[in-house]
Amino acid sequence: MSAGTEPDGSSRSDEEWERFLRESVAGAADAPKEPSARAREVAKRLSAESGRGLEGWRSYTPARPKRRTGWYVVGLLVSLVLLAVALAPGQVVDLFADDGPDSAPLAAETARPAQAPPAEAAQRPTKDKPFRGSPAASWASGAAGITVPKAGAVGWMSAAEVERALARSRDFLDASGLDRGVLRGERPEKAIALINPHQKDVQELVKTAFRTPSEKNDPLLLFSRFQPSRTHLVGDVVKTRGRLTYGEGERGALQVTADVTFVYPVTDADAGGDDEIVRTIVRRELVLSWDDPDKVITEPGTFSIVSYKYDMTNGGCGAPTGYFTPPFGTDRRADGAGTEVDPYDRSAPVGRGESSGDECGRATRS
Repeated sequence: MSAGTEPDGSSRSDEEWERFLRESVAGAADAPKEPSARAREVAKRLSAESGRGLEGWRSYTPARPKRRTGWYVVGLLVSLVLLAVALAPGQVVDLFADDGPDSAPLAAETARPAQAPPAEAAQRPTKDKPFRGSPAASWASGAAGITVPKAGAVGWMSAAEVERALARSRDFLDASGLDRGVLRGERPEKAIALINPHQKDVQELVKTAFRTPSEKNDPLLLFSRFQPSRTHLVGDVVKTRGRLTYGEGERGALQVTADVTFVYPVTDADAGGDDEIVRTIVRRELVLSWDDPDKVITEPGTFSIVSYKYDMTNGGCGAPTGYFTPPFGTDRRADGAGTEVDPYDRSAPVGRGESSGDECGRATRS
């Protein structure tokens, strides 16, 4: 058989036969190659991960835009707040007001202040916090708010006797303006017992005032009283601020001057569930004389009353009844007559006395 002849008799040229031999040794350029062991391992891992949701770039789905519901909710809340303010402003103020403890207590008063206390934030009093929103919130409670000075010898009294007289003078203020029974309308027996029984004018006042109160003989001139059937005290605390001073009076007597403001939170006894609280504010000035028994007819442990004055707001106006009559509801709104008075201003002297007439102060704040 001649070279270049196929078994079937076809013939190849020498160039084709030479190329055939070369490709047989080197392999064809487009012949498939068997993958390596590493390539097979990578392909196996990729195939397994494809079942976990790998996403191709052509399968990307853009996120749906978020609905802006937050602004609608904010707008609705603002509308509700504005409506509440319009319908009940006082309650809304209370809701956001600081409901923490009362202000830090003030230092004891040792002299007449130069000006009125600053205005407090507008807050309605409650039964739990009846002094909230007033300067009295930072005042002391009861007799603790009445400053007693250090005693020294005066006139016929030694320092120790002056100290006892000052203590009993404060006892009178306690018994006449803080005693719970007296505030509820009872007769102030303890206070009366401290008054010189030989002082005829005051004894006549005491004898008449509780039976038939009048402008001249009114128990309120010396004692604080509320009618239980009409007015209830709120809580057990009365706030006070004031001081005692002393010096030598007539005939060598020890003369004690008391200047004290009392704040009484009260509510209407007939109000039922109404939470209206009114603060009756009374400022008293009393001048007491502890007389020398060798010069004045007196009894041991008693004093004579030289003078008495008081200023009162939110205690009622009109004919004397023997009780403070705080105005509530429509009565309070109608009680707009009288001279404006800041009942917490202790920088001015006390004005009301025996000849106060029908004048009635209107509180600029309570």
